[in-house]
Amino acid sequence: MLQDEIRRLKAGKNAVILAHYYQNRDVQDVADFIGDSLELSKIAAKTEADVIVFCGVNFMAETAKILSPGKKVLLPVKEAKCPMAMMVDGPALKKYKEEHPDRIVICYVNSYADVKALSDVCVTSANAEKIVMSYQNRKMLYVPDRNLGIYLREKYHLDIEVWPGFCCIHNNLRVAQVLEMRSKHPDALVLIHPEAPLRVLKQADFIGSTKQIIDYAAASPAKAFIIGTEEGIMHPLQKRNPEKEFYLLSSDLRCFDMKLTTIEDVHRALRDGTYEITVPDDVLSGARRALDKMMEMS
Repeated sequence: MLQDEIRRLKAGKNAVILAHYYQNRDVQDVADFIGDSLELSKIAAKTEADVIVFCGVNFMAETAKILSPGKKVLLPVKEAKCPMAMMVDGPALKKYKEEHPDRIVICYVNSYADVKALSDVCVTSANAEKIVMSYQNRKMLYVPDRNLGIYLREKYHLDIEVWPGFCCIHNNLRVAQVLEMRSKHPDALVLIHPEAPLRVLKQADFIGSTKQIIDYAAASPAKAFIIGTEEGIMHPLQKRNPEKEFYLLSSDLRCFDMKLTTIEDVHRALRDGTYEITVPDDVLSGARRALDKMMEMS
């Protein structure tokens, strides 16, 4: 079986397989660790493995390389990219900083190394609220996700400018979808990721990161939930809570790039060492500083 061959290769190369919750089910099942961006960042920073196979999109593998520069980091599918991360680049952010030197740059981890290197601190959806509130008396820029930035700005009445980026999946959620699903499942709680538009988030019973949604559903006495984030979350939700019912808020909650990775790709990455992630030293040092700041403040 392919799973057995993956285990053999992994042991022989002292490798660890990390998979995001949004990966295909068979990829999740072969991984050593499954998590959201914050969990996987912490694991990447601490692992004693020589090789990290990162099943996700390229900014995630790049982040693992920044946190573990001495390790070989492999992205099984070279084309697995994050459209949100591509909505900001280093030159554009550098120009903004020159024009707004008084603003603290809060950088969502869904970004590339050159953007992280120009930022004061990185955040994930799990720790953004805590870290942003540490700067509540300062002027801030939140980059690149406008929706999460607007959510925090409006919730706490902060001075936050937002970059015009967004997640192509969460940004398409609509209030009408929430109302329709509530009418179909009136006893279900609505749990939504903060990358959704503010008007949609205002309809939620709970707003949180992927991991926070999973933990909330497990701890809640409720028996039914409407889930407003990428469909890959349904696998760990159902595995952890077989007695509960979960309904996707929309049938369109599927990230094409996250789903590119197959178990065959994981096997090939381990066997052939493809595709290795590299980050220039000068960029890596700046990005590492912003990520270390995030770890310190989390």
